Amino acid sequence: MSQTMKPLDPAGSNDEEIFRALLVPHRSLGRPGFLILMGTLGLSSFLTGLFFLSLGAWPVFGFFGLDVLLVYIAFRMNYTSAKAHEEVCVSRVALRIRQVAPSGRAKLHEFNPFWTRFSVDRHSEIGITSMLVEGQGKAVTIGSFLNPDDRETFASAFQSALATAKGR
Repeated sequence: MSQTMKPLDPAGSNDEEIFRALLVPHRSLGRPGFLILMGTLGLSSFLTGLFFLSLGAWPVFGFFGLDVLLVYIAFRMNYTSAKAHEEVCVSRVALRIRQVAPSGRAKLHEFNPFWTRFSVDRHSEIGITSMLVEGQGKAVTIGSFLNPDDRETFASAFQSALATAKGR
């Protein structure tokens, strides 16, 4: 998660951003790590498969290759889902939430910050389990892909920005 908190200029316009955050899913394994993992897994499976092939168990050789292929497909699906992100922008006159799906399709939600309510559900052991922005007959869940620590950080900063936008 990345966020920017700008100081509010009292003489500035009402449409000046008070808060902007880009929410992105965390992926612990970057491209170099993925290549090392796949290389190591592929080489070890190939060598183990050759061992079984030398013993005459030739079908096992193919199954070792299938395992590597399945791991590769699972990681590719994981990286594709990581393309999803959310952009949250707060000013005195508008709260904009732009949700982008992994396919690239974007959906924009706009609220009047004065009539917006931010709800947080908490679990005693986990922390924040969900965050919801409600107002004008709409409700939008945000940050569902964030880890618990990032949810706490975002919720605190967003709540503060929303209070600033409302003039509290």
